[in-house]
Amino acid sequence: MVGQYLRNLSLFKKGMVLAFLLLVLIFRFSLPAILFQAPTSFVIIDKESNLLNASIADDGQWRFPYNQEVPQKFISCITTFEDKRFFYHPGIDPIALFRALKQNITRSRTISGGSTISMQVVRLYKKNNRRTLWNKIAESILAIRLECAYSKKSILSLYASNAPFGSNVVGLDAAAWRYFGRNPSQLSWGEMAALAVLPNAPSLVHPGKNNTILLKKRNELLNKLLKNSIIDASTCTLAKLEPLPGEPRILPQLAPHLLNRFKKDFPYLKSANPHLSTAAITTIDLQLQKKVMSILQTHHDALLGNQIRNEAAIVVDIETGHVLSYVGNIYNPADNSLESNVDVLAARRSPGSTLKPLLYASLLTEGTILPTQLIPDIPTQIGGYTPKNFDLGYDGAVPASKALARSLNIPAVKMLQQFKYQKFYDVLQRCGFTTINNPADFYGMSLILGGCEVNPFELAGVYSSMARLYNHQARNKNKWNKNDWFMPSYLQTGDRLTKKTGDKWDENKLNFGTDIFDYTALWQTFNAMNEVMRPGEEGLWNQFSSSQKIAWKTGTSFGFRDGWAVGLTSRFCVLVWVGNTTGEGRPGLTGINTAAPIMFDIFRYLPGSNWFESPNDGFIALPVCKFSGYKASGDCSETDTIFASESARVAGNCPYCRKIHLDKTGRYRVNESCETPMNMIHRAWFILPPTIEFYYKQKHPEYKILPSFKSDCIEKIYKVLEIIYPDEDSKIYVPIEISGEKGRVVFSATHKNSNEKLFWHIDNNFVGTTEHFHQLALNPSPGKHLLTIVDESGNSVSRKFEILAKSK
Repeated sequence: MVGQYLRNLSLFKKGMVLAFLLLVLIFRFSLPAILFQAPTSFVIIDKESNLLNASIADDGQWRFPYNQEVPQKFISCITTFEDKRFFYHPGIDPIALFRALKQNITRSRTISGGSTISMQVVRLYKKNNRRTLWNKIAESILAIRLECAYSKKSILSLYASNAPFGSNVVGLDAAAWRYFGRNPSQLSWGEMAALAVLPNAPSLVHPGKNNTILLKKRNELLNKLLKNSIIDASTCTLAKLEPLPGEPRILPQLAPHLLNRFKKDFPYLKSANPHLSTAAITTIDLQLQKKVMSILQTHHDALLGNQIRNEAAIVVDIETGHVLSYVGNIYNPADNSLESNVDVLAARRSPGSTLKPLLYASLLTEGTILPTQLIPDIPTQIGGYTPKNFDLGYDGAVPASKALARSLNIPAVKMLQQFKYQKFYDVLQRCGFTTINNPADFYGMSLILGGCEVNPFELAGVYSSMARLYNHQARNKNKWNKNDWFMPSYLQTGDRLTKKTGDKWDENKLNFGTDIFDYTALWQTFNAMNEVMRPGEEGLWNQFSSSQKIAWKTGTSFGFRDGWAVGLTSRFCVLVWVGNTTGEGRPGLTGINTAAPIMFDIFRYLPGSNWFESPNDGFIALPVCKFSGYKASGDCSETDTIFASESARVAGNCPYCRKIHLDKTGRYRVNESCETPMNMIHRAWFILPPTIEFYYKQKHPEYKILPSFKSDCIEKIYKVLEIIYPDEDSKIYVPIEISGEKGRVVFSATHKNSNEKLFWHIDNNFVGTTEHFHQLALNPSPGKHLLTIVDESGNSVSRKFEILAKSK
């Protein structure tokens, strides 16, 4: 149609039409789609829009991200002061231009420019402050073009976000915080009027300097607002009495490590592009953040005496997964020894024992152990790995739930040996730990005792997901929901960043944890964690009705480098880390002594929470042996009933209760070789293996030792002699003592009859005799050896071992 139209026109008219079309195109593309692309500050605010932290832009300016919301007070002030017909003109104000031209001619110098706010936006975009006729004409044309593309509200937003406010402060948001320490929406009329006059001459009217000029301009603006009936007389009078802003203030430093995390998560948010740049609306609760910082600082002052310099904490809302408090470290940049810039919550650290509840829940889910089941706690060596309990003692055997509550290492290793470390590695991967990225064999059995690395943020995510998973199953009758397991989020769900970068945040909803842990298994795990002995005065918590139940776990890494405490209620997860970012270990740097008191102080500040709801399905009533805690067998004389996961049907029967035969007196065991069945008393007896029994009876005086055989009976039935140390094929290194002499190896054995005499041999050479207490310190030569022990009845046991040479 255009081509037909042009063919019907004369050459001159064709030229005119083409020229017009060219001008239209020039006008159309005279402004870019995005006007301002200067770098902006990274800004994070709490869920109530309070400023938490901000960093200066790359060009050295305090330029907050584009904000489309402009307070009505600023709109009233800036339009009254700069452009009173802003809402009625098309970008240029002919009346204002004529007035400015008349004033400039009359005074023979530039008095007024007659620029509208739209023209000033164009000038800010072009970065051309030269006042020439040509510039004024260009600004006028571009202002009209701006009005064609943007609404009046958007133009005010562009102006408020990019206007200079003196010094290196750009934009209303930055100015409000730098000069008054508050959000723009919270400013008074006097404060807003003072800011509104700054962009007109920011180099001349500077807060802290030229206060006379600033005071005059502010009061003139307030008088205009009164004249236009925007404010009343009393408001005007009070506003004039308000002090002027002084030197720029230091911005809040309430979440510096979260700000750095945000910068790493969104490195491209450095432009003032309205489609990209924005202040991050976080889930942080400002008052809680301040309280957690205060609690950490209080404990920091005490721990510093032991040269423990760093503490970190995170609080997560169980239901939403929102981070309510994020304190990545003690923040004091002036003290270089603190390394305040290190965000411990994002750092890889040894978790100590904090992964034990995950193993416990995995075994319960699998049904291969029961909470009451005895787990061996005896000297143990697996390959070249020799775990030790923190107190270096042994209980012989402890119920699985008590082993978790007391954080015993050897039972944990025994449970991992049963579950298999390859399977546990898979559990941790599915839970969402991204730092456990070496093959399973790299970690081996040490995986359960802190032989891997996790970051506190992910550990808090796993624990809070466990609680969320349980809560939702309790409400939904044991039904799984794939969206219940995800890492914490520090951004509001409705934040523009979340919508714009949804893919990035959706990948944090890992969905790995679903169907890993059984509903009832989680309940039993939380109850075992609630039994952990609390530190100090907290140890008497259950004597106070106002105290709340908390499922919690501590951890201490090898060398006393990391102290952990993580706790759960049905509403909150609190995780605390204490240590040195340098990795330096300190005596007494344990989770129970350092991190746990901080965690309980934080819980005391949080609103109280009810304990987790009891399971209403998904479990069975299971009879268990009263002595061993295993599923009861026919030989168990006394039983209890517990609630267990349905999978516990596959649990093994009690291996320790057996029927024994006693003589008529009930004092001696007998068999068919010395007594007729009709004269025997048949009784069920709780019988532990010799090594377990040796330690168990020391802690349990009620334990009944198996009666001896009658003298004329042949003892064939039970294993009576056992070597405790060394294990089969052990490789033993004998260190040099402080005195310079070569150390000795302490060999240990146990016998059912504590009065029995044992005869010790190495390589068939007699080396000693023991009675009652069967330990012998020897100094074998380097190389492979055979240890043989014989009792007075001729029972013997042997074990191979190797003494390592010093060079090895």
